Amino acid sequence: MGLTSALTTSLNGLALNEQTIDVLGNNIANAGTNGFKASSVLFQTQLSRTLSVGSRPSADNGGTNPKQIGLGATSAAIFKDFSQGSITNSTSPSDLAIQGDGFFIVNGPDGNVYSRAGNFNLSSEDTLVTPSGLRVQGYGVDEDFNLVTTQLADIEIPLGDLTVAQQTRNLSISGAVLSTGELSTMGATLNSQDAFVNTAGGTVGGGDTASGATLLTSLYKEGDATPLFSLDDEITFTPRKGGRILESQTLAVTSTTTLSDLLTMMDHTLGIQSGGTVPQEGGQNPGITIDANGLIQVIGNRGSVNDVSITLGDLQVTNGSASSTVDLAFTKNQFADGESAITDFIVFDSLGQEVNVKMTTYLESRDSTSSTFRYFLESVDDSDSDIVLGNGTFVFDGEGIVTSGGVQQFAIDRNNTAAISPMQINIDLRSLTGISTKSAGSAITLQAQDGSSPGSLSSFVIDETGVINGIFDNGIIRTLGQVVLARFSNPQGLLDNGDTTFLEGVSSGTPFLVTPGNFGAGTIRAGSIELSNTDIGRNLVDLIVASTNYRGNARVIDSVQRLVDELLLLGR
Repeated sequence: MGLTSALTTSLNGLALNEQTIDVLGNNIANAGTNGFKASSVLFQTQLSRTLSVGSRPSADNGGTNPKQIGLGATSAAIFKDFSQGSITNSTSPSDLAIQGDGFFIVNGPDGNVYSRAGNFNLSSEDTLVTPSGLRVQGYGVDEDFNLVTTQLADIEIPLGDLTVAQQTRNLSISGAVLSTGELSTMGATLNSQDAFVNTAGGTVGGGDTASGATLLTSLYKEGDATPLFSLDDEITFTPRKGGRILESQTLAVTSTTTLSDLLTMMDHTLGIQSGGTVPQEGGQNPGITIDANGLIQVIGNRGSVNDVSITLGDLQVTNGSASSTVDLAFTKNQFADGESAITDFIVFDSLGQEVNVKMTTYLESRDSTSSTFRYFLESVDDSDSDIVLGNGTFVFDGEGIVTSGGVQQFAIDRNNTAAISPMQINIDLRSLTGISTKSAGSAITLQAQDGSSPGSLSSFVIDETGVINGIFDNGIIRTLGQVVLARFSNPQGLLDNGDTTFLEGVSSGTPFLVTPGNFGAGTIRAGSIELSNTDIGRNLVDLIVASTNYRGNARVIDSVQRLVDELLLLGR
């Protein structure tokens, strides 16, 4: 009985050490496998053969201990060592390493599996995948690049295929204006040299004075029998303001086109601003009108950069292929004056198209403690024919610091495009200073604006929370997604699935999905790889011990065989 038990016990020992050598061999074989977790075998004793259970102490005897003979050992468990492996840098921004607890979630043919190996790359479909093609899971984004955290999705990084633009929403103006400069006290005023009537050969005194309702085909100079315009004429107006040639506008002469339409077109071309707190001239709002004497009157805005000029030749008329100058001359009665400045800059609509904006400013008033400047904004790219965008004032204190009106808003209509309209833009004037010299004068310029032209996705970076930030070649940065990790209550319960992945096991618990750095999950290191945590030295030592144990069990079997041979000799 004893020899048989010894054989069985040693046989168990052989099997147990074979299993240990198997585990150690697998560890050593995967010493170069990224994200591999080494294993170890835990031994435990089997049932023992009890020869005696012992006895209690008595008055005559101190008691005896039990007599038991062990029946060998068995493996209690094979443990995975989920401790952190060494992290090394790589050359790919898509390589990821987890610093701490958690597993990457990857999707395969049979559903989600979990891995610590983060050597990922982009597929031909622009999705982040493992070398074997399993898709990395995380949070995607909606059309506005906001994370969608309600469900897992494939991580998509469409390099070169995704194009975005950014509408300008905020801009800032910097520079210096001369608060001690000349006050603006008047705007330019002009009058037509000829009076206009609505009857051939008519006179103003004879009750034929033209009005805004007069048809252009019935507009005559006083005492003239030839109308100024004919049906199907196209009128082009190219005036000057502040010495600058403005963008032309045109007006087609139809059977219903009136003098008011022409004056409105001229006003819109000049960008004359009126109403509200814009200063009047002689009790009249700036603009273009026809007075009771049949004279066309032009009243411009203040500031020398807003000085309106209309010369003979600024109005051209085309009928068919023939062009000629409209015989409409103006006399300038006063010039716009005052300390002023101008700047041109570009903003971008929601489709990334350039929109030209012009800003002028002039010194409107001053007292013992402050100075007030008024600004005008214009854009020839506004979808309305009127280039006027708006106006406002800002105030400097005695130290040249903006104390009022520093942040204001204006809108640009883009109704003739597919872009979002109107564009609402905040303009920040707080970087302006009211300190300058007479020789330097006033100068303003665009300091910054947050819009951009269209750009393609050129690269990406992944931060420690797993957020993927796409970098476009126009400087825009957009969120493209976020890598999500899974945590398990009992990682030892996971089932090894091959391909450096694990399956959810019956004792592992369900996966707890978390973003990196939260709820006990580790953080992400991009451009890095977690190496195998196999300790080669320790495993080689353990291999020697297991081999020695194996030989020892084999010697026990050899000894039993010798004893059995001796017994057989007795029977001869």
